[in-house]
Amino acid sequence: MPPPFAVRRFLPLPTLSHGPGDLHTGAPGERDFGAHVDQTNYSVIVDERVVVKWLTPPVPLPHPTPEIFAHLVEAGFNDTAPPYAALTAVLDGREHLLALVTGYLPQARDGWEWCVDEAVAGTVDFAAELGRLAADLHLALSSFPVSPGTGTAGGPLAARAEEALAQALELTGGEDGDWLATRAGAMRRELAALGTEVTTPLIRIHGDLHVGQILSWRDGYAVIDFDGNPTLTGADPYQPAARDVAQLTTSLEHVAQVAIRRRSAPPGRTAEWARRGRATLLSAYKDRLAAGHRPDLLDERLIRPFEVEQECRELIYAARHLPRWRYAPMGVLRTWYPEENFA
Repeated sequence: MPPPFAVRRFLPLPTLSHGPGDLHTGAPGERDFGAHVDQTNYSVIVDERVVVKWLTPPVPLPHPTPEIFAHLVEAGFNDTAPPYAALTAVLDGREHLLALVTGYLPQARDGWEWCVDEAVAGTVDFAAELGRLAADLHLALSSFPVSPGTGTAGGPLAARAEEALAQALELTGGEDGDWLATRAGAMRRELAALGTEVTTPLIRIHGDLHVGQILSWRDGYAVIDFDGNPTLTGADPYQPAARDVAQLTTSLEHVAQVAIRRRSAPPGRTAEWARRGRATLLSAYKDRLAAGHRPDLLDERLIRPFEVEQECRELIYAARHLPRWRYAPMGVLRTWYPEENFA
């Protein structure tokens, strides 16, 4: 690769050569995912075997994904699209990440499609697989090098959560904002648990773990996109595993709201589906951690306050980037804080 470009390899690329009888232009065929796919960057499928995700614009290094790719390969974690390479270049005197090259997963659908189907059907068998996958990911990431330690004061976590609530209250207007203000005290009381000392290990987490990051494909499920949360800057990559778990469980609640709004699923039955799915996921997650001799990775006391914080962040995201999304976190919060408890 000529300067200023460089390639960092993680796994051997599959061969993309063609036989002498093939009709081609000298290069494998390429296609994109289509305009219907919502993506921050731009991805190209090469020869139905490789995905090249071009970062638009290029991102200055350090970037979390190349280091996580390298570690997951070393740890033997395979429930992801095979990480092949990262393309970098020196731009304006600083190294930037240009593209990530991963394997293409045939018949892949993200969770905002396949999981909504599960909600409409009322089936939760998938949740055990998601719990196992999340636990295996955390077991692999728990050995990430240069870990800052196994405990920290809870103050920074509480301050971050309180700030999220304050921003959600400020940015959510109209009837939803009025309703949210009446629940702020109850939400703040649940967030208070983050102010105590955190004794669970801090590990390198995914940072944006929701069902949209989990593909259902021909051979099972795969977690993708280790870029971190694009709407949150300055987040510590080392946090309690409960942060990822809470985002994953709340995303099941969001799926339920999507099924109600877009597929006319019955609200009561769909809420019960979300409850059963959460319980199945958490049970499988804890069983897998125990089998890996690391039950200490999860402090269940942190799940609920992280869930409340996550809904605040969903409201912030809706206000700043996608206003039509507000119905999902508001629907979840109305389920958690029903009118009869505040009459």
